[in-house]
Amino acid sequence: MIKHLPPLSLYVHVPWCVKKCPYCDFNSHTTQEIPEKAYLEQLKKDLLADLVFVKNRPLESIFFGGGTPSLMSPEFYQELLSFVGEHIEITVLTEITLEANPGTTEASKFFGYREAGINRLSIGVQSFQTHQLEKLGRIHSGDDAVRAIKQARQAGFDNFNIDLMHGLPEQTTENALADLQQALDLNAPHISWYQLTIEQNTEFFRHPPALPEDESLWQIQQAGADLLAQHKRQQYEVSAFALSGHEAKHNLNYWCFGDYLGIGAGAHGKITEIIESKCSLSRNNFIRYRKTRMPKDYLAASYNLQPKPSFRIGEEVIEANDLPFEFMMNVLRLREGVSENLFTERTGLDLAVLEPRLSQLREQGLLKKNGFCPTDKGHLFLNNVLEQFT
Repeated sequence: MIKHLPPLSLYVHVPWCVKKCPYCDFNSHTTQEIPEKAYLEQLKKDLLADLVFVKNRPLESIFFGGGTPSLMSPEFYQELLSFVGEHIEITVLTEITLEANPGTTEASKFFGYREAGINRLSIGVQSFQTHQLEKLGRIHSGDDAVRAIKQARQAGFDNFNIDLMHGLPEQTTENALADLQQALDLNAPHISWYQLTIEQNTEFFRHPPALPEDESLWQIQQAGADLLAQHKRQQYEVSAFALSGHEAKHNLNYWCFGDYLGIGAGAHGKITEIIESKCSLSRNNFIRYRKTRMPKDYLAASYNLQPKPSFRIGEEVIEANDLPFEFMMNVLRLREGVSENLFTERTGLDLAVLEPRLSQLREQGLLKKNGFCPTDKGHLFLNNVLEQFT
């Protein structure tokens, strides 16, 4: 039985973009005009419906994702954060991140975002090389990206992430390292560096580009990880590298099986419930839910709580048999792993339910002896490790 609820975060989805990127399978939609005020009012109602899950917990983090959240005005975020703070505690330690695309920002916006209460940016650069950006369908240039990062620093953002992709069409190791070196030269404290993958329902899936061969991808990945380590950006998660103290709180709460509310078109949430009963033993519920996906449907939804909140279109309870996989799928992304105690703290289950699988994986050299942490070999075969908990 869980004694204490886990930390709580808030995810807010902004579903609009100037242009749909050919590799993107996120819930994003192009539009000529964003109904900013109407969307703000719906987000407020959506949040009110989810307050039942808060249980007096402060927010560990808030993350504005998309889509392109930097299409919205600073006033939008100022009003929304003020409303959130009226209903859920935001502390001086709450990490508040906004995803920003270099092609949709200017210096005045960065100052406005900072004044609104946002204290961290995640800047979607993907590459500093304009020819690669053109292949990726991005609307900014390499110079735009450098300019945006410098403007963010001028506005007071000393905590920010740069998103970079590798394994791009016809990319060489030299070109991939040049992108990383540019991010390091700009003194980015956090770098998300991940391989381009071809997802269904994307333009790249219908018309695949020429990507590097597996051997080249491996060389790029190894050389990039070495370069980042030389510059003290430690790999704390599969695709995240950071200076000490700049790890993303929001991501860490996800990977440590924490709770998060999800509001906005297509947002998802995960919540832990402790259900007390006078006539039977207390029990835990672990619920995943999702919100109306299409912006027009989300904007048309009316506010009600019965028979279920109108923004919520689906939810499912994570069954006890599935909890080991759900937990491990998250925590094994972390390079340093977590303590064994966290499993019981977050799931309410005894460690014995993981045996004999846990001992076998350790004997095979795939998991370290203490805590839940893959070995170097285990990280190479992480999918095989996770399969043992299904």
